[in-house]
Amino acid sequence: MKPFIHDDFLLQNDVAKKLYHEYAAQMPIIDYHCHLDPKEIYQDKKFRNLYEAWLSGDHYKWRLMRANGTTEDFITGKQSDYDKFTKWAEVLPHLVGNPLYHWTHFELKRYFNVDTLLSPKSAPDIYHEVNQKLETLSARRLIQMSNVETICTTDDPTDNLEWHEKLAKDKTFSTRVLPAFRPDKAVNIELSWFKGWIEKLSSVVGYELNTLECLEKALSERIEYFHDHGSRLSDHALDVVMYEHGTTEEVAHIYEKALKSQQLSKDDIRKYKGHLLVFLGKEYNKRGWVQQYHIGALRNLSERMLKEIGPDTGFDAINDGLIARPLSHLLDALDSTGELPKTIIYTLNPRDFEVAITMMQAFQGGGIAGKIQFGSAWWFLDTIDGMTKQIKALGNNGLLSRFVGMLTDSRSFLSYPRHEYFRRLLCNIIGEEVEKGYYPEDYEILGKMVQDISYGNAKNYFNF
Repeated sequence: MKPFIHDDFLLQNDVAKKLYHEYAAQMPIIDYHCHLDPKEIYQDKKFRNLYEAWLSGDHYKWRLMRANGTTEDFITGKQSDYDKFTKWAEVLPHLVGNPLYHWTHFELKRYFNVDTLLSPKSAPDIYHEVNQKLETLSARRLIQMSNVETICTTDDPTDNLEWHEKLAKDKTFSTRVLPAFRPDKAVNIELSWFKGWIEKLSSVVGYELNTLECLEKALSERIEYFHDHGSRLSDHALDVVMYEHGTTEEVAHIYEKALKSQQLSKDDIRKYKGHLLVFLGKEYNKRGWVQQYHIGALRNLSERMLKEIGPDTGFDAINDGLIARPLSHLLDALDSTGELPKTIIYTLNPRDFEVAITMMQAFQGGGIAGKIQFGSAWWFLDTIDGMTKQIKALGNNGLLSRFVGMLTDSRSFLSYPRHEYFRRLLCNIIGEEVEKGYYPEDYEILGKMVQDISYGNAKNYFNF
């Protein structure tokens, strides 16, 4: 009997099979956005069992366990690792239509050579077998098994990048691990912890940040520090895109109000955020960086669970705020002075795919192929339907061949089969176009295209 994850999984025509097996499969991975811990990579973390390697911290799985009626003590609570794992196994037969069924079995197959389908019946044997194999599979080994060339983590501006520094000097590990600058805490002036974070940044740079000018100086210094440590990317969670032009004097006053814990108006918040995003964009442009805008998450919907177990635990959703005008004004503010850096726009609401794609074409130029990118289907959308819609939307209104491809956006060392999943689907979509007669069966062009989307475009775009 053929295993579920077989050589031609997702490849439904001969063109797709040729494109994947002969062109895409062997390409290295550049994972330019993830949430792996560089300390765990440097220390070559060993996992005590499959639960720790696979379920701990994985809010994708946690959401579905809750939906299946699993109580919180078996998800984030105090039940044993084995009992939590078996509760995940109980979900598997109910995952028809969900990509986690595929991801689960890809990960079992690629890292542990397990072909048995996970279920309540098979869970004990799989747990025992995988735990034995994990004794020789550390964090670095899992990365190497996945053919990962470069990893970009996600790092706060106050981070000292100690572990990146150590990794850069470690000649025993060939994968590059680079930081990415995530200044959300500098941008989100309206949140309760803003003032405390400014004080933390002040202690890092060694001077008071009591004026907007001082804040900008500090952020510029931290960007330079990140640059010296190999960073070439920033990342912004623009859950709601805000932009309104304000004079420097107005924004300076707004910043000083925030430091005094005074009430800010909606206009204040829009003006501050717009000003700071433009300032940061110009700083990135000076250094040839890429900025990433992740747009449209609605976070921490359950106040009760936020208080109980904190953020990033599976209580988020897709937002439906309008993005076209504020995003276009933000990009135009940078473009108007010729200081718009390379930019990747991700939209979590699929309604906004064509909005972002048509908008980005208005800001291409400068002799840079694919300067403004429409990012891969993200979070709730990295499904067959979501990725297909993203690929086809980009093909309809842009240059799919210039796309920088997939990323994991994950905290798990076992997530790299998502790149394979994406590559297989990409080859299948292109194969279908050829089968329908929409494009000639020209492997010189199509083979290079899937290799570029899988690897080459990212390597050139980020100057890796």
